[in-house]
Amino acid sequence: MPAKSRRLPIDHFKEGSVKNRSFSKHYLLMLLPGYLWLAIFSIVPMFGLVMAFQDYNPGQGVFHSDWVGFDNFKYLLSLSDAKSIFYNTVFISVMKILGNLLVPLVFALMLNEVRSRATKKVVQTVVYLPHFLSWVILAGILLDIFAYRGPFNHLMAFFHQKPILFFARADIFPGLVIGSDVWKEFGFNAVIYLAALTGINPSLYEAASIDGAGRFQQLRHVTLPGISTTIILLTVLSLGNVLNAGFDQIFNMYNPVVYSTGDIIDTWVYRSGLLNLQFSLATTAGMFKSIIGFGMITLSYYLADRFANYKIF
Repeated sequence: MPAKSRRLPIDHFKEGSVKNRSFSKHYLLMLLPGYLWLAIFSIVPMFGLVMAFQDYNPGQGVFHSDWVGFDNFKYLLSLSDAKSIFYNTVFISVMKILGNLLVPLVFALMLNEVRSRATKKVVQTVVYLPHFLSWVILAGILLDIFAYRGPFNHLMAFFHQKPILFFARADIFPGLVIGSDVWKEFGFNAVIYLAALTGINPSLYEAASIDGAGRFQQLRHVTLPGISTTIILLTVLSLGNVLNAGFDQIFNMYNPVVYSTGDIIDTWVYRSGLLNLQFSLATTAGMFKSIIGFGMITLSYYLADRFANYKIF
């Protein structure tokens, strides 16, 4: 005969539910500062988007400024600066995405081949450090290194080359922005690939070695397929940053001489809204960027679910 089930007293469930409610309250209290920060800095400011549809006058305020509909959007797209700032934003951000995907991958694959643990730790720590420095500090360092009388121009003079004003050359500035961003972040991004490499079964390498596969063949047929899901996931998720060219970096490095190739949506919005007091026009540009960014993020998560089986909900 089956054993008689032991029935728990109703007080046991009441006590458990009380404890669960108590834990829930503690968790909600812990999350409260984060919710307040999100509400104050991300939700409440959304009300200011109505300025994109107004001829905003600070003296009249949001409620009494004249309503102009989509005139600000039409005016923004008719500006000669609009094409250049959108092109600069897309070009710089796409090149950053490609650099921050390929360089960390190559670095992680090379570091994975190093057999000395001590060497791997030292190298990984050294390339990881720039990630923790702000662009205020790094921009000052780069401005000194590539200054007219800086170390890099002294090195060029050693090879009988003329000094260059790097930060006064519009054709060179995008390369400096992209290269410095990749240099700053590739050590941090490589950690993800290194973590994925540790998940590959070592027996696969042993089997490939027994079959006569060399290091390059093992890399091609074992390593890369083993981290292909991670590569696809990072590539797809990076689509959401296609209009984020890096305000902090460019703001601390650029100057009026390189506006033609270095000015992006974020810096243009800053100058138009806060310096030139064109609040409606700046809000329109920011809203235009947010709409496109939202669409790209939605697409990236769909593709992540489609090709890498990654879901956020």
